[in-house]
Amino acid sequence: MITRVPTSVVLNGILGEAPAEHVTLDWLIARLGHRSFGVILLLLALLGVLPGVSAMAGVLLAIVAFQMILDHPGPVFPRRIATRHVETRRLTAIIRRTVPVLRYLERFIRPRWATPFVATKRAVGGVVLLLGASLLIPVPLSNLPPALLVVLIAFAYLEEDGALLCAALAGTLLLSAIALGAAWETMSAVGWLPSVL
Repeated sequence: MITRVPTSVVLNGILGEAPAEHVTLDWLIARLGHRSFGVILLLLALLGVLPGVSAMAGVLLAIVAFQMILDHPGPVFPRRIATRHVETRRLTAIIRRTVPVLRYLERFIRPRWATPFVATKRAVGGVVLLLGASLLIPVPLSNLPPALLVVLIAFAYLEEDGALLCAALAGTLLLSAIALGAAWETMSAVGWLPSVL
């Protein structure tokens, strides 16, 4: 039986392999291997929490989610983005801030309720595609619930925690029901649909 290495350990290992001057997104994705989708989802979801860039994060999340549905081995970005240089010291600073948080979360988020990897990957991609589209809604603070749900999904996917993934998927269903109900009421109020009352 192969012992699973926590994501915090993988990220720490990347620091030891990083070139001295700069890295690229392509380099980082190659080092992360099958965890590359989870890490990219997490970073984009954290961007989605921010009001000014949530729409851009939603578009990028939708692109990554579609690649997951198609079962790509890792995220693929346009060459201009994938080969852009990032200073190694910046990557080091981000990882050193992230690793202690991950170590804390890994005490609670751990491999449970194992599911077939490809099926899980495609299901996660479908749900993230829906949540990414939700980030495009131009309503103040409407970006927070879907972005936070993607954060939970990314953590669950990274640590193969089926229990947390089920909870995040249930949250997505609840959010979708609330959004559909609100949309129905709005359209009913303007006379486009019959009222349920």
